[in-house]
Amino acid sequence: MKEYKSYFRAAIDAMSGYTPGEQPKVMDLLKLNTNENPYPPCPAVMDGLKDIDAERLRLYPDPTADKLRDTIAETYGYERENIIVSNGSDDMLTIAFRAFTDAQRSVACLYPTYSLYTVLAGLQGCPYIKIPLKEDFSINNDLLEKAAPANLLIITRPNAPTGNCIAIDDMRKICSEFDGIVLIDEAYADFSVDNCIDFVREFPNIIVSRTVSKSYSLAGLRLGFAIASPELIVGMMKVKDSYNVNILTQYLAELAIKDQKYLNKTLSKIKVSRTKLTTELKALAFEVVDSQSNFLFASPPDGDAEKLFKALREENIIVRYFPGEKTGKYVRITIGTEEQLQRLTDFLKKKSLN
Repeated sequence: MKEYKSYFRAAIDAMSGYTPGEQPKVMDLLKLNTNENPYPPCPAVMDGLKDIDAERLRLYPDPTADKLRDTIAETYGYERENIIVSNGSDDMLTIAFRAFTDAQRSVACLYPTYSLYTVLAGLQGCPYIKIPLKEDFSINNDLLEKAAPANLLIITRPNAPTGNCIAIDDMRKICSEFDGIVLIDEAYADFSVDNCIDFVREFPNIIVSRTVSKSYSLAGLRLGFAIASPELIVGMMKVKDSYNVNILTQYLAELAIKDQKYLNKTLSKIKVSRTKLTTELKALAFEVVDSQSNFLFASPPDGDAEKLFKALREENIIVRYFPGEKTGKYVRITIGTEEQLQRLTDFLKKKSLN
């Protein structure tokens, strides 16, 4: 047999690739590991599924999703020219890397943060500048100095996996002083007390990225969008896939985004549960990072998060564990329903007594 040799680019052979959160096949597991919304999509989406004309599926979707872009623009106070949509926010990140980085144009990201950024940098072959956060996951004073060589600076707000936010005033300073593109990844911003979506009006170099996966309960639909100046949108349109958002996604996402009343109702329930779980974990001597997201980043009393992760897994409760010097003391817990979180805390209380 002919001996196999690799035909991949050296960068592909060298990289590990992104590891998504576990999607278990066993349905009796309590799944608190991938930050999915525990509540169903809005009723309009459920009704829309019944009304879809299957005949339309033989046709290509609108390549620029103009009707959906108009809905997003109206909801957030912008024009269609300020909006681009994508196959989930990960696709939007890929568009940004393709548009703004190459072997000579680097990307700068905070650490710890969303681990897909390093993978996309490897795929694009661009230098990656890692800017460490403090022990409490706040920013250091030298952020702008370290990011200065980059053409693209990505700030996740609220941050993942920590859940905390850089202060708005600090964000404004960063955006005004950084000489390059600042992409603010706001995948979890609907759960926060504030956001940076109005920064697009102030700064021509800002892109704010959003998703319907978390707050709108549509992770399975795959729809992301970004808001930026028309000039940036035109350039990003050049590098997106031709038909990157399918007909069903465009239609159902539009219905979901129009129902802001249902969105706010769901957000309120999750925020209440987040506060309650934070209080209960702190009562059990957990260290909990102040979260503005739909998850908590929590360290058990003994600091052995890996042991806790495994113990929970044995009880059919899945949370997320990120090995690492800064992250290895914590587990990330998705905010579920009251019943789901009660099951979690009942186990943790029982465990603390043993």
